[in-house]
Amino acid sequence: MTARYLDPQTGETFALDVPRWCGPNRAPLLLTPQSGLTRSDVHTTTRSLWRYRAAFALPVQDPITLGEGCTPLVPRIFPGSGAKAYAKCEWFNPTGSFKDRGASVMLSALRAQGIDAVLEDSSGNGGAAISAYAAAGGLRATILAPASTSPAKTVQMRAHGASVELVPGTRQDTADAAVAKSETVFYASHNWHPFFLEGTKTLAYELWEDFGFRAPDNVIIPCGAGSNVLGCDIGFSELLRAGQIERLPRLFAAQPVHCAPIAASLLGQELPILPTIAEGTAIAQPIRLAEVRAALERSGGGAVTSTEAEIAQATLELAKMGLYVEPTSAQAASAFVKLLASGAIRPDETTVLVLTGSGLKATARISDLV
Repeated sequence: MTARYLDPQTGETFALDVPRWCGPNRAPLLLTPQSGLTRSDVHTTTRSLWRYRAAFALPVQDPITLGEGCTPLVPRIFPGSGAKAYAKCEWFNPTGSFKDRGASVMLSALRAQGIDAVLEDSSGNGGAAISAYAAAGGLRATILAPASTSPAKTVQMRAHGASVELVPGTRQDTADAAVAKSETVFYASHNWHPFFLEGTKTLAYELWEDFGFRAPDNVIIPCGAGSNVLGCDIGFSELLRAGQIERLPRLFAAQPVHCAPIAASLLGQELPILPTIAEGTAIAQPIRLAEVRAALERSGGGAVTSTEAEIAQATLELAKMGLYVEPTSAQAASAFVKLLASGAIRPDETTVLVLTGSGLKATARISDLV
């Protein structure tokens, strides 16, 4: 099955031999559905997400890899509920977050297409991942970040050799500046580019392998722009298509009450946009909202919101279990407790909490909580 770029708004497709980051009408692109892989297609001697390279839309002979993927899956009993969930510890990726999955595959594919310089807009984990993998692959990287971004977040980008430009105004102002700058350098955005989703879909393949080549019942995912939700939807759908699983797991997006546009759309609510300690999911205008909502509905899952106090409590409770994550990640644990209490999921079901980033990325914030 030959993959092509797909404009989901018009249905128009484009060959992969020309690098693209958007459609003619500036819509974010997807890739046409792929056939997936089987157990025999897994490169079991490869200790990274490239063990699933047979499922990638664009063959890459020389990938940019730092050993991303193959992150631990840790069972934990949650206090108060007595229920067990499995923590997928994505902060074990090289730069400390799940975004290394997308960065590795996206930049590998772009380099294979002839791209040697990339542009990204980010205030944190995305910029760190793109900077690191660009450095590893010999690509030049420019990262645009809001002027209010903490120097603790931009120092890693600069250390990797990226050019960091600070943009006055909001996070959306930074995204708009990146789109304008895309006329002069290729826009390798983790929010826009479909090859990034080729990387995040390996989370689904990895969970399938973690559980003895079967799907869990539920996957709870902190959600800002939704790349992990879409990645899991794509990956598990490919496994279903390939006859490797019997059904899709239910996907649940965890968002802060202070910034929950996807949950608000799904639940039919109006929620204000306010600052949140879960800053990694503070995306007020996710460009793939319709696609993320469709993925959640297709799986039979949904969305859960948590207050600032609930996110803070979950952050500290996870730390006391040995799981030191940033507040953004802790939303998955808060959502798990709420879903159990509501009866939406049962204690005897297999539930995964995707813990997306290290607590070391939010030391000042967690210090305030302690």
